[in-house]
Amino acid sequence: MSRSERLLDLMQVLRRYRQPAADRRLAEETGVSLRTLYRDIASLRAQGAHLEGESGVGYVLRPGFMLPPMMFSEEEVEALVLGSRWVAKRGDTRLAAAAADALAKIGSVLPADLKEKLEGSALLVGPRKPSADTIDLSLLRKAIRSEHKLDLHYLDNGGRASRRTVWPFALGFFEDVRVLVAWCELRQDFRHFRTDRIAEAAMLDHRYPRRRQILLKDWRALNGVDPAVI
Repeated sequence: MSRSERLLDLMQVLRRYRQPAADRRLAEETGVSLRTLYRDIASLRAQGAHLEGESGVGYVLRPGFMLPPMMFSEEEVEALVLGSRWVAKRGDTRLAAAAADALAKIGSVLPADLKEKLEGSALLVGPRKPSADTIDLSLLRKAIRSEHKLDLHYLDNGGRASRRTVWPFALGFFEDVRVLVAWCELRQDFRHFRTDRIAEAAMLDHRYPRRRQILLKDWRALNGVDPAVI
């Protein structure tokens, strides 16, 4: 991870705390040593961050650092809150944390009246059934972003196992299941794989030969899916 990425991660973690966060907690959440954390805090302060606190007491980042002012309508604020809360409930661990970071980043630069509406939103997302996934969904999302093939050990509805090499290009989140959408080399066709039936997944070194956007466009056309919906 580059130094700039590390500093951005630290800022995102700090924005989740309204009260000083302990240095050891910050080091653990950002995956660095205490020595590196102290250097990064000094770097943020040198760049103008209003970062209060000290070693042994904790640190808190005051709002407004390195983000331009933002304006949203009340409906847009509600959409952001509801979407983030939905992802926090339905997404994998890393995606849920990213949703919280994004909302905290937005909240840190909103005018006071809109920030109050964001923090006091009455739109709630109900609990979901515990996930039966045995794989890390962030691996699937990484393969989709980088357009790399996946090697899957997949179990069908009857429990029969098969090995599949697929070209992943979309991941659907439904109420009870998540579904990987991919081109299957074995079937030479588009296939949908429930993530709770993927026993093992490994990202291969080589990329698949077609662009993800083209695969998605062809899949939409074949299935009559409105591009505005998915």
